[in-house]
Amino acid sequence: MENFSAYIPTDLRFGKGCAGEIGVIARQYGKKALLIYGKGSVKKNGAYDIVVNSLKSAGISIVEYGGIKSNPVIDDVRKATKLGAESKAEMIIAVGGGSVIDSAKIISVSIPGNHDGWDIVKGKVHPSSALPLLAVLTLAATGTEMNPTGVVQNHETEEKLGYRNPLMFPRHSFLDPTFTISVPKNYTAFGIADLVAHCLEAFFAKGSAPLSDRVAVSVIQEAMEAGPLLLENLTDYELRARIMWASTLALNGYTGFGRIYNGDWGVHALGHVLSLLFDVPHGASLTIVYPAWLKYHSEKAKERIEKLGTLLFNNPSVDNTILGIEQFFVKIGCPVRLAEAGIASSAKSKIIEVMKKNSSSGTSWLLTAEDYPELLRLME
Repeated sequence: MENFSAYIPTDLRFGKGCAGEIGVIARQYGKKALLIYGKGSVKKNGAYDIVVNSLKSAGISIVEYGGIKSNPVIDDVRKATKLGAESKAEMIIAVGGGSVIDSAKIISVSIPGNHDGWDIVKGKVHPSSALPLLAVLTLAATGTEMNPTGVVQNHETEEKLGYRNPLMFPRHSFLDPTFTISVPKNYTAFGIADLVAHCLEAFFAKGSAPLSDRVAVSVIQEAMEAGPLLLENLTDYELRARIMWASTLALNGYTGFGRIYNGDWGVHALGHVLSLLFDVPHGASLTIVYPAWLKYHSEKAKERIEKLGTLLFNNPSVDNTILGIEQFFVKIGCPVRLAEAGIASSAKSKIIEVMKKNSSSGTSWLLTAEDYPELLRLME
């Protein structure tokens, strides 16, 4: 095993009604909050009213920024940063899924130093402080509620990039599975696929970490068991709770401790291009890329794929393992080919162009421009 540091300072509260505690907890950070949310689902599922009422009862005033897109854009980050700075917000409350919380993370490190969010993401400036961030999760998918990473895209530069900074850990996260009951079937499936992909990214990072292997595989097995059941009964609280907790564990560090890198992230880098260009939901982009990536690496990563097959399917066959992953994505209704997401073959040259611009690659399994055409062929 490699040396590692396990630092997860988020106070996470899980279960029915936990979001009602946010006002009392937020009081320690001040009396004015910037409230960030998406396009309206938080008002339908009840999260907005619970959070706002709790904050007001605690004497905390609110300025709101709504409308964060499902594939978050830097323009919203900039506008919300300006609003937060002008209103002298002392904390940020993010109510939503990964896109909302990721945006809030970058906003939290932009406001104190009056930085441009994109300059931070590109590494041109290095923030030294952050506003406290409190997150109320309404979509089980990304694990952003317990990690220090945010992803945002810039359509002007045709880039979608991740940024990691320990300052961006949410101070407190509130996970009430009831808020996810209204999530439609397709986005529930995309979230399940996302958490599986996070575990696979960790599993394929180089380095020996047997216990982390088993943690990652256990989370995948939980998704494979509970996921299809949930998709047949979207209002089942226990199944929603199981998937919500699985998505947190999939990306809070425990699946990757002890490896050279805490994840490869090559599949995510490739999937980001599909989301950037065609607004493909994040989880759907990963189910298109992962089978192709596994097939492309079937020889180079043969030993790891065999290990995955043994742990996950009790069968070391490379072909069987890849087929099993792909069939699971199909079973839960996710696309596994470009055409299934409405992406035409004629778009391949543009996809390759933007992959080059983003230097799409992994940390353990490096990719270059020479690899992109064959990977795309395997996605067809």
